[in-house]
Amino acid sequence: MIARVIVTPKPVVNDPQGITVKQGLATLGFREVSDVRVGKYIEVNLEAETEHEARSRVEAMCKQLLANHVIEDYRFEIDMDGHKRR
Repeated sequence: MIARVIVTPKPVVNDPQGITVKQGLATLGFREVSDVRVGKYIEVNLEAETEHEARSRVEAMCKQLLANHVIEDYRFEIDMDGHKRR
């Protein structure tokens, strides 16, 4: 199984990298962009007997290491043999 995890700064947290990207896009003529948030994309290959077990393990990984719950939000999907489940 593959877990695809996306971690982003919480909306109330300042995102200097996002601000820099937004300014760069404006400089390049993309003035329609009103906000940019820069996060992380993480793929985790794991073995689990069931989808429920995989979800439980990935949730624990996110809470303990992959995301800082104080300043970041996360979401993930589980890909079991090419079938994505959110």
